[in-house]
Amino acid sequence: MQRCEQAISLGQAPVSRRQALKAGGLAATAALAGSRVPWVHAAEDNTIRLALIGCGGRGRGAIGNAMATGAPVKLYAMADLHEDRVSASYNVLHQHFEDRVDVPPARRFSGFDAYRQAIDCLRPGDIAMECSHAYCRPLHIEYAVRKGMHLFMEKTFAADPAGCHRILAAGQQAQEGNLKVAAGLQCRHSVARQEMIEKVRAGELGDIPLVRATRSCGSNFLAKPPADVDHVAWQIARGIHFLWARSGILLELLIHQIDECCWVMDGWPISATGSGTSSDRPDNCSQNMGDYSIEYTFADGGKAVVEGVSPFATFIHGTRRAAQFSGDVHRATVHTYRGTEVDDAQIDWAADREPHNPWQAQWNNFMAAIREDQPFNETERAIQANLASLMGRAAAHMGRTVTWQEMLDSRFAFSPLVDELEFGGPAPVQPDAEGNYPVPRPGQWVEI
Repeated sequence: MQRCEQAISLGQAPVSRRQALKAGGLAATAALAGSRVPWVHAAEDNTIRLALIGCGGRGRGAIGNAMATGAPVKLYAMADLHEDRVSASYNVLHQHFEDRVDVPPARRFSGFDAYRQAIDCLRPGDIAMECSHAYCRPLHIEYAVRKGMHLFMEKTFAADPAGCHRILAAGQQAQEGNLKVAAGLQCRHSVARQEMIEKVRAGELGDIPLVRATRSCGSNFLAKPPADVDHVAWQIARGIHFLWARSGILLELLIHQIDECCWVMDGWPISATGSGTSSDRPDNCSQNMGDYSIEYTFADGGKAVVEGVSPFATFIHGTRRAAQFSGDVHRATVHTYRGTEVDDAQIDWAADREPHNPWQAQWNNFMAAIREDQPFNETERAIQANLASLMGRAAAHMGRTVTWQEMLDSRFAFSPLVDELEFGGPAPVQPDAEGNYPVPRPGQWVEI
């Protein structure tokens, strides 16, 4: 592949993630390891090139955040399984950012190898933006690190413990190569939440025996596949219903809440128990259970309860007072109550309005770290949150207590096929004669 032509320096385009784009819908090489990759490519060209891998709404939103940092960045390559998704996202992004989107047809790629082609357009020190599904994320991250790229990776990160450990290893290689890694658990960058954490650590809420987080997970219905379907294409297109593809609904929607609970509790849980609605559901072949309820136990005996029900919120129940830590659609609804009851009439302190939403704050911090060559690697924290989420999912699916040590020791993978998928080839799971896919059954199911 020919190297890409010189880029140009760009100005600021302050477009927020959730507004402007709403309509649009491992090893490192020996030469890289231990070296320091500067953000400046050459004296005449300080532009940071972006490769968007996974052209859905989250990817477009992340591009908006990157553009709004004010750094000299441009979108330079795009990749997705499907050409029509690349084209549709290109049209939306080009409309918003014009000459900051420099992606001619020759740098728009589709198919299972598209991620390689897009990354190969970049130079060491550019940014690979991993916004694809969880099943291919470890493979893509390994390649990006090997090529010397800074990395932004959206959640969810890995569908199984084996994938988590692959990403952890890649993250360590990135650390050794001075590569910056941002991970899409953006609420950690919320200054309002950080202020609440300071209050918790200072003891203003007393001891914290319980954190409670909720978010509705919906009905999770999936009709049976047509008789002559390409199961690889069909499952990926409906990936939220297949544990191997996108980790399932529990991680897709509740990993943020689980991470928030662990943040408040200042550690990772030592065990989890869980439950969900029975998988014996007529005419529904989704692998998800329904109405998930997970209880995490921490080393000090504290608990976190995470449930797939309304409202969309996280609450802290301290022995001196209660607090709200997070609100609808990750809004920074952060305040304390006079007593231990959650009662909006008793709010006695509320955080100030944040200068940036958490998505933008994360990108501001990430880009500043690249430009100023400061440490920035969120891999370990993100994958620990991923493992905690997988632990809760496994507890519900397997019908037993699952420990943190089991998660650290596990190398379970749903399928050995995920690195070699192709349309028309064998799929990671196959339906039975009635069109039903294997579903979790407590006492029979294994996923650690």
